Amino acid sequence: MTPPNAKMDTAKHQFLQEFGDSYGYPNAPNNIDHIRATQFKRLDGSVYLDHAGATLYSELQMEAIFKDLSTTLYGNPHSQSNSSLATSDVIEDARHQVLKLCNASPKEYKCIFTSGATAALKLVGEAFPWSGHSTFMYTIENHNSVIGIREYALNKGAAALAIDFKEAAESSVIKVSHHPIQKRSEATVLDKQPTGEIYNLFAFPSECNFSGVRFNLDLINIVKEDSEKLLDGSQHCRGNWMVLLDAAKGCSTDPPDLSTYKADFVVISFYKLFGYPTGLGALLARNEAAKLLKKSYFSGGTVAASIADIDFVKRREGIEESFEDGTLSFLSIAAIRHGFDILNTLTPLSISRHTSSLARYTRNTLLALRHANGQEACVIYGLECLKAAYNGLGPIVSFNLKRADGSWVGPREVEKLASLSGIQLRTGCFCNPGACSKYLGLSHADLLSNIEAGHVCWDDLDILHGKPTGAVRVSFGYMSTFEDAWRFMNFIVSSFILLPSSTLKSRSIQSTNEGGKTTPERYLTSVVVYPIKSCAGFKVDSWPLSSTGLLYDREWLLKSMNDEILTQKKVPEMNFIATKIDLKTGILYVESPRCKEKLLIELKSNLSAAVEEINVHAQRYEVMGYDNKIDTWFSNAVGRPCYLLRSNSISCTRLNRNQNPSICRDLKTRLNFVNEAQLLLISEESVSDLNQRLNSKEESVESPMEVDAMRFRPNLVISGGAPYVEDSWSGLKIGKRHFTSLGGCNRCQMINLNYRAGEVERSNEPLATLAAYRRTKGKILFGILLRYEGDNETEEETSWVHVGQEVYPDA
Repeated sequence: MTPPNAKMDTAKHQFLQEFGDSYGYPNAPNNIDHIRATQFKRLDGSVYLDHAGATLYSELQMEAIFKDLSTTLYGNPHSQSNSSLATSDVIEDARHQVLKLCNASPKEYKCIFTSGATAALKLVGEAFPWSGHSTFMYTIENHNSVIGIREYALNKGAAALAIDFKEAAESSVIKVSHHPIQKRSEATVLDKQPTGEIYNLFAFPSECNFSGVRFNLDLINIVKEDSEKLLDGSQHCRGNWMVLLDAAKGCSTDPPDLSTYKADFVVISFYKLFGYPTGLGALLARNEAAKLLKKSYFSGGTVAASIADIDFVKRREGIEESFEDGTLSFLSIAAIRHGFDILNTLTPLSISRHTSSLARYTRNTLLALRHANGQEACVIYGLECLKAAYNGLGPIVSFNLKRADGSWVGPREVEKLASLSGIQLRTGCFCNPGACSKYLGLSHADLLSNIEAGHVCWDDLDILHGKPTGAVRVSFGYMSTFEDAWRFMNFIVSSFILLPSSTLKSRSIQSTNEGGKTTPERYLTSVVVYPIKSCAGFKVDSWPLSSTGLLYDREWLLKSMNDEILTQKKVPEMNFIATKIDLKTGILYVESPRCKEKLLIELKSNLSAAVEEINVHAQRYEVMGYDNKIDTWFSNAVGRPCYLLRSNSISCTRLNRNQNPSICRDLKTRLNFVNEAQLLLISEESVSDLNQRLNSKEESVESPMEVDAMRFRPNLVISGGAPYVEDSWSGLKIGKRHFTSLGGCNRCQMINLNYRAGEVERSNEPLATLAAYRRTKGKILFGILLRYEGDNETEEETSWVHVGQEVYPDA
């Protein structure tokens, strides 16, 4: 195999030798290069590898949709006007297209439109004829939206059972591993003879959205015809078995053939198929199965007649009509035919072969990666699933990386660096907790321990107790190219593979050691206070210290009406809110270009009587609020409703008491609303070195880039000494005041925001450059965090820092 760092032309030549018959739609009207160049121009320079999350709509598709909607008059289908009849015709045509995709006979199946795949699953769960003798059985590898059906089953007294598959003596035999039976109500004893029909439901995905493993659709017929094979004759196998197939992911490259595999319910998502529209899904229901669903609610569109003041309702008899509440999203339904037009020119089989060739290339290349010491660099999930219950792998590659010392690379680190390189992928468990715990080897004790450590979906706690809490997932769509896969692989090699030392120098943190030289004098050149978290700060020549660091620093914050703490990451405009404190008058002055009047907040008053508790970065604070006038001013300043809060605690309380990892670094002292520690120090020499690196890049020759120390929101800026020598300091003195170093500050995309002439510019710099030489164990470090070691002095005048004071590092 061509090594991933080979030139792209060489790598593509070998790729085409192996996969040329499958790649690129050679028999379609347009090949992949033409499709990308004409229908996905917005992808220029970007690599999109999250098609399992949402595939991309074609620009040609959107042009056709716009032309359709702008030239055709569509009305509410619940009428008899010409515009309504046109809408009804489009809806019926769309139903037939969906059924055709899955080779389902309109005589045997009905297409029910829903607000999404999750809504289709919810519909089945809440309308299924559960009883105390029913069983909801599902494979461990299921999306949360499928597992959620369990709530309906358990609440009706039914049993729930997760199953997995294991190796059998004969490769053609499906052997099942049972997890414990779940039962919420013991009101019904199973050994009692049921009074009516028992209906059970088995759910599984056509393709696992975590690993890409495709399930053998023979499971449908096995369950329906011989459920004892899966339940080993258990009493839970009694009754009639119905099958729910979650095809939301699998349908995009391998739609099920319902003429052969007669699932009772099949769930589809259209944005997974062709990107647009979102908010629309479908439930394909077999006629006999649909008639068993017991729907309680009725609405406009689902009733033939009702009487308002007595208990009378006559429901519509058609299957689609009885389940599609209210007015359908008819404009979205009109749009899906243009998506099908795109897919039909390529065919599902060609799409499957194309995407599978890219996934196989990526898997093979990842598996071949080795560090310089011979250590394997990648673990791919799903490769071992060769049992009879499975049917190969789809266009998903799910994996985790290892460092040369055998430790895991955090998935969020991969995602963060990929984003800086223009590569979009996904990390985590992908809302598939069963597959996640199965492939990552996480026991129930591990999962509970991680939850106790504060881990939830989408957070940054990607390595806990030495194990990953999620994985990295790349997934390919019909418009993906070899160049996408090649750029991704080169990113992995350049960012995570330990190469021979001669090529590694720019990869690791370099701390300059000044030993043997006369230590140059260092001075404090700037002191900056940020009263309101994420708003602009102000420079001072001198400022008092307190038990929280600089007096009044980040003592206030803004909170949205949905309890979200506002920061520049999500609200960059906060940087335009200027602040300044006058210690003599005891007033905090606040200005915004969006507000005509300057806001004056008295430091000793203005507070309302209300006290509440909030949590910020695993710390609990008592806070006080302000009156409506002040909150209205800030709402106007940030362009969204919010309110101002001020820390009122003598000390904050650490929520994470068992010393498990949290973002907060300083666990010993009182903190205001800071992320990690009381103070941040930046060296001007380190900033200068960064600027030299930024301007040494080829792309910066014509447009040189320069950042200043304020880009990093420091409290203290020093001058003197070599770049990055501060990394090695255990502490320092400024004048007579002592500060302890808590280590490097982990940087995020916030430093990539550039504020110029009242506008916010976003780029990948300087974080991308810092990632190339200031990264260690998943953190991109720049500047050091400090804790002020307060003393017993009572005279406030002696506890100040002053610009111009000498800085003395601890030996």
